[in-house]
Amino acid sequence: MKLENKNVGFVITGSFCTFRKTIPQIKKIIENGGKVLPIMSNNAFHLDTKFGKAENFKKEIEELTENKIIQDIREVEPIGPKHLTDIMIVAPASR
Repeated sequence: MKLENKNVGFVITGSFCTFRKTIPQIKKIIENGGKVLPIMSNNAFHLDTKFGKAENFKKEIEELTENKIIQDIREVEPIGPKHLTDIMIVAPASR
């Protein structure tokens, strides 16, 4: 997987039980040269669950990606028109 100099939007949504599985995927993207722009849905950003505290998860992602998590609609809207990402990943993408 060649991601050197690619900007990857990594969107994390509900399905909290799979959050722990997203961290290794973010690491793989970074190890392969990608720059990760973390994006979270409102619930993913704010809710603590039996799978962990939102604040701990957010801190880990921001430290790993070296980017502030985008979670406000006003911050998300410019991503497409300004071509801020080359690739967008939505994980987990529950059915």
